[in-house]
Amino acid sequence: MIATAAAVAFVVYSCKGKLEMTGTVDMESTPVQTVDDMFVVQTENGLLKMRMESPLMERYQTDSLSYELFPKGIAVFGYNEEGLLETELTSDNARHLSYEDGRESWEAYGNVVVKNIINQEVMETDTLYWDRKNERLYTHCYVKLHSPDGFMQGFGMESDQRARESIIKRPFNSFGYVNQDTTAVKIDSANFIGPLLKK
Repeated sequence: MIATAAAVAFVVYSCKGKLEMTGTVDMESTPVQTVDDMFVVQTENGLLKMRMESPLMERYQTDSLSYELFPKGIAVFGYNEEGLLETELTSDNARHLSYEDGRESWEAYGNVVVKNIINQEVMETDTLYWDRKNERLYTHCYVKLHSPDGFMQGFGMESDQRARESIIKRPFNSFGYVNQDTTAVKIDSANFIGPLLKK
């Protein structure tokens, strides 16, 4: 019995000398949740409305704000009323903020590319905001817009959330294609089912 008590005292004493105090943890800079290979699907009346993918999502919580960061990029796919893929958005980083009063905002930044697949339009910018409540996309940054009708560039852009009606606020050095082949056949390759036509 005495030998057991001495062994326990030795272990406690030897461990006590080697333990160090850890630093304090800043809860506002530490994620309360992380998700690897995130995959989210939103449906409405049985039809796919949105799909979102990201290699990493980190959720943070403060007293007045909850937000998610997507430090390894994000891809969002929007589907139209018929369930066809219409819009694709990709960026290097993204952030989603939720406020106590119910407001929320989405921000995508770093090589932001928005494609309207049905209209064959591609928009490129550095920062893009999505106002989910009003269903609007907008930015104040430099924007490039490629479409079958031409090329536009400028500063600032506003659009509906499907990127169907993009308007560049301050355009410059833009041009359009005057002569088009009226016999050209456009194929929505993302939604087309069947054999592709040979050129």
